Amino acid sequence: MTNVDKYIKFCEDEINIPIFSKNWWLDAVCGKENWDVALVENNGKIIASMPYYLKQKIIFTIITMPQRTQTMGPYIKYPEEQKYEKKLSFEKKIMTELIEQLPKVNMFIQNFHYSITNWLPFYWKGYKQTTNYTYVIEDLSNLNSIFNNFKSSKRRNIKKAEKNLKIKFDLSAEEFYNNHVLSLKKQNATIEYSFELFFNIYTTVYKHNTGKTIYAIDENNHIHAALFLIWDNNSAYSLITSIDPDYRNNGSASFVIKEAITLASQVTNKFDFEGSMMENVETSYRAFGGIQKPYLSITKTDSKLLKLFECIKND
Repeated sequence: MTNVDKYIKFCEDEINIPIFSKNWWLDAVCGKENWDVALVENNGKIIASMPYYLKQKIIFTIITMPQRTQTMGPYIKYPEEQKYEKKLSFEKKIMTELIEQLPKVNMFIQNFHYSITNWLPFYWKGYKQTTNYTYVIEDLSNLNSIFNNFKSSKRRNIKKAEKNLKIKFDLSAEEFYNNHVLSLKKQNATIEYSFELFFNIYTTVYKHNTGKTIYAIDENNHIHAALFLIWDNNSAYSLITSIDPDYRNNGSASFVIKEAITLASQVTNKFDFEGSMMENVETSYRAFGGIQKPYLSITKTDSKLLKLFECIKND
C-alpha cells in the first residue's frame, strides 16, 4: 500500500485535517498524479502527515503551493495531556521524520496552517521562513456579538444593502467564474486561475458538502457581489470573492460576507477571511472584527541557478 493509499484512509478517519490537505482537495487542485505525502507511523497508525504538490517548472522540480490553496504543511496528532517541553520534543522528532521523507527538489515552498508555530526543525535543516497574516473569527456561536463587533461603517453598508438586495445561494460554477472574470475586466485585471481548476474545486466541495456559493442580486437579477465559501470540521474559509466595481459602494460585499458568516456558523466553528498582505484588503478584513493570525511560509532553495535568479530579482 502506498503512502497516498494510506493517507486517503487517514483522511476518512481523521476529521480534523484541514480541507486544503484533504486527499480529494489535492486531487482537484494538483491532479491525482502530482501530489504525494510523507507519513509518520507508530504501531501501524499514522500520527503525522505532510502532503506536498510536485511541479515541474522549466528545468526545475519544485514543491510548491497549489492555486487557491491557503495552507498545507504538517498535520500532527499529539498525545493527550502532553506537557509543553514534551510537545516541543515530540514536534522536533516528528517534523524531522517528515522532512527526511521529502523528495530532493530544486525548491520548496509551503504555507503552514496558523496552528503550526514551531518551525525550528525546518530551520535546523536549512529552511527559511517569512510570515503571512490572515484574520479569523474564532467563535461563531454568538452571531449577534460577531455582527456588533463589525466596524460601524460595515454595519451601515449591510443595512443599506439589505434594503435593496437579496441573498441567493448555489450560483453555478460557470456563472460564478464568468462573474469574476467580468468584475476583474472592469478593473483592467485578469483572472489568475483557470475555469478548469475552479470547476474541479467547485464540483469536489459540492460533492463532499463542504462549500457553497453565495451572491447578492438586485431586482433586475444583476449580481453585485459573490463569494465562494468552503469549510472543514474546524473552520470556514472565504475562498474567492467577486465584487462588481459598478456596485462597489452599495454594501453588497459586506452583505455577502455577513451571510457567509451566518452560513458558516451552521456548519463549523470559525471563519477564516484568508487574509491578504495587500494593505487595502487587510484594512477591509480587519473591520469585520477578526483576530489577526500569523502563518508561516517555509522555503528552501537547493539550486544554485535558482538562488542566482532570486538574488537578481531581489537586487
